[in-house]
Amino acid sequence: MTETETPAFEALPTPCLLLDEARMMRNIDRLAGHAAGLGVALRPHLKTAKSPEVGRLQTGGTPGPITVSTLAEAEAFHRAGHHDILYAVGIAPQKLERGRALRAQGCDLTVILDSAAQARAVAEAGVPAMIEIDSDGHRGGLTPSDPALLAVGRLLSGSGLLRGVMTHAGESYGVSGREAHAEFAERERAAVVTAAEALRAAGLDCPVVSVGSTPTAHAARDLTGVTEMRAGVYVFFDLVMAGIGVCGLDDIALSVLTTVIGHQKAKGWTMIDAGWMALSRDRGTAAQAVDQGYGVVCDAAGRVLPDLIVTSANQEHGIVALRPGAAGPVPEFPVGTQLRILPNHACAVAAQHDRYHVIGAEGGPLRVWPRFGGW
Repeated sequence: MTETETPAFEALPTPCLLLDEARMMRNIDRLAGHAAGLGVALRPHLKTAKSPEVGRLQTGGTPGPITVSTLAEAEAFHRAGHHDILYAVGIAPQKLERGRALRAQGCDLTVILDSAAQARAVAEAGVPAMIEIDSDGHRGGLTPSDPALLAVGRLLSGSGLLRGVMTHAGESYGVSGREAHAEFAERERAAVVTAAEALRAAGLDCPVVSVGSTPTAHAARDLTGVTEMRAGVYVFFDLVMAGIGVCGLDDIALSVLTTVIGHQKAKGWTMIDAGWMALSRDRGTAAQAVDQGYGVVCDAAGRVLPDLIVTSANQEHGIVALRPGAAGPVPEFPVGTQLRILPNHACAVAAQHDRYHVIGAEGGPLRVWPRFGGW
């Protein structure tokens, strides 16, 4: 942090959300380059950022194809100029009227499904869809060998609404290291390509073959048969991604600025004004090799302070202390000291805030980018 930025930091009400633009752009460029090298299109997932400014950067500076997880996101990003939108959560029939309204406004909205009941509702509504494929037992979807795949495909194809197949290798979050993620990437690719080939063998068009999770997107080595890649949290990264080897701590672009409000010296505690309302209750690193509590502690300039984490959190209070098993003195932070907390899960922490305070890649004053929520 430069001297010119320090007064701006000190003027910010805490807790608040900071976004390091230089780190974010490095993350964006990294995945864009990898997708290009594999010969597939990148359809970034904008659920993490929920920000038109960030979304525009994720699609190369101009509106492009995107993925969303709520209809509120689809509506907001369509207003921001994005027209090719995949709503990548299984469609509920009650939501199809909003989907039709979006399409009537010029949005090329595609939904996903994995059942004949959904396919019949989609066919009646006239909204195009992709079939979700289960590649790892993580969530919903049809396996490539399920007879229902062709039945659903025929229901959609008969109405001219079959866009293709998609999958998400969510179980890749449970393994660590590039080799393990590459194995999941191949499992993901094989499942969705096999499903596409089955549909084509039955005489059904399947133009789009879509894969995506942040770990597999970065580790994939061969995407033969795939047309597009999706990922979301890569834009900011977080401690969960660092814990499974997808990024380093210095790649995490998001942090929560907080202020020291007190001490319990006998316990080795420093109290801060960021509790779970600011940091979220996400404890995604608890099952990993290194438990990062409610977040890793940095100084106001973003430098990681060794072995300091937020060990517990109440609604508006956080407790900073040495991680269990760590030795050494507890640093002394006078009341009023500003610290930054790196998040366990960028999506969950960002969802607690309504704006980003952006640290510019070229320096200069902080900017404010609004973010939205809801469904």
